[in-house]
Amino acid sequence: MLQTISLRDFVIVDQLELDFSTGFTVLTGETGAGKSILLDALSLALGERADNSQIREGSNRAEIPALFRIEPDQAKALNQWLDAQGFPLEADGQSLVLKRTVEASGRSRA
Repeated sequence: MLQTISLRDFVIVDQLELDFSTGFTVLTGETGAGKSILLDALSLALGERADNSQIREGSNRAEIPALFRIEPDQAKALNQWLDAQGFPLEADGQSLVLKRTVEASGRSRA
């Protein structure tokens, strides 16, 4: 489950951190308020193709880290798969950070 997502220099967003860890979250707003920008950022963190047009004008790179809570019944299998890929879970074994950085040069790191 998504716990938090942070955006830095992404499209028109200078800096934003959203916490989804408690309660029920609904995204609402007028056209142009940024709902799609938030979903695009989440897609990037999850591996969507990136390009340098997503970097805020005047910035050198955009960064999008997303913190996910891993449910206990999924942690063991996920941890085994991540270990095999060289990406262990956080020390608590119940959280995973996916971070995407898009450089002005067009390079992207996940």
